[in-house]
Amino acid sequence: MATTINKQRQLTQLLALTRKSAETTAEERLVLEQFIYGLCRENATPEQADRAFNVLRERFFDWNEVRVSSTRELEEAFGALTDTEGRALRLVAFLQEVFEAEYGFSLDGLQKKGLKEAAKQLRRYQAANDYVVAWAVQRTLGGHAIPLDEPTLRCVRRLGLIDNNQEDLEHIRSSLEHLVPKAKGPAFTDIVSRLADEHCHEDEPHCSSCPLAGECATAHEIGVTVNGTAGRLARPKPR
Repeated sequence: MATTINKQRQLTQLLALTRKSAETTAEERLVLEQFIYGLCRENATPEQADRAFNVLRERFFDWNEVRVSSTRELEEAFGALTDTEGRALRLVAFLQEVFEAEYGFSLDGLQKKGLKEAAKQLRRYQAANDYVVAWAVQRTLGGHAIPLDEPTLRCVRRLGLIDNNQEDLEHIRSSLEHLVPKAKGPAFTDIVSRLADEHCHEDEPHCSSCPLAGECATAHEIGVTVNGTAGRLARPKPR
């Protein structure tokens, strides 16, 4: 079991990567658009989600046109994202529910409610899941929530930021939110997604090129050692 000190050291190393990556200022979005962006962002990097979301806004006149468009058209808009059909069906279902309840496409009233009530209302939508609600809470509603998708869970587990025996999603989120300061939540979410996409793959992770290999519990377990520059395998000594 990783100690709190080790987890804090890992977190410091992880967040340091945000200063080295080409970051852009996150676009401010209203609640409805943040929910839709969350549908794009789950199991994707920021760059992949940006491309899909921008295509939705540019290819269709407004959200009503998206609502009445075919699943195939929306799948094409999602491009290289995983499960494009599932995302398309959830997007149409969400917009339909909003339209029937609000006679339009705005959820701005949620920002006037308390955080718990706003999150509770978002969870009622058929298209909502744990990730999308946490995303909206973190990015628009001003709460401290860490969105957890498969790449994030894989990466934080391998890094030792959560214990291997932790399986309950609420317990995992609580542990990470206790570890990660609220102000660092968005940066943490984005850098973990990039790390998972570039290095911490499901199969055959690229530990030898990972900038966190020197501190990664899993890299140590599988025999990746670092000599000098972080992320480079140490050359074996000649026998």
